[in-house]
Amino acid sequence: MRKTGEIRAMPVTASLPTDEDSRPGGRPISSIVEDILRHVGEIIRSEVRLAQTEIRQDLSEAKKACAYLAAASVAGMFALGFLLLAGVYGLSTIMPQWAAAISVGAGLAIVGGTLLSMGLRMMKVTSLKPDRTIQSLEDNLRWFKKHGE
Repeated sequence: MRKTGEIRAMPVTASLPTDEDSRPGGRPISSIVEDILRHVGEIIRSEVRLAQTEIRQDLSEAKKACAYLAAASVAGMFALGFLLLAGVYGLSTIMPQWAAAISVGAGLAIVGGTLLSMGLRMMKVTSLKPDRTIQSLEDNLRWFKKHGE
């Protein structure tokens, strides 16, 4: 049974490795460290290439999606035109055709003007400046100045 208070000294037989020491593979530590650093560089370059490839694939998919969105926009514009024309034809049953066309055009102008006004008001409020990033960089700079002295 072991006593808990007993401390035994262990003989020190190992020394710190030097460059001349060989490992099981027969290579010095400096060579191993050089290989590790070279492999880290290769890994980083591989990660960058992988990121570039992924971005290209994502952009290709986004380009396809944009083509579909553009086609849908064109089809939607034609649909809107025909719906407005139907509105003109419907109103022409209760008023002259020219008055029906002016009424539909005026209604569309009011809707368009309202949407334009709302969009411009929202753009004035919107800032494209990356405020959080700038604040984070300023905080980091202050921290480095404080701890660098």
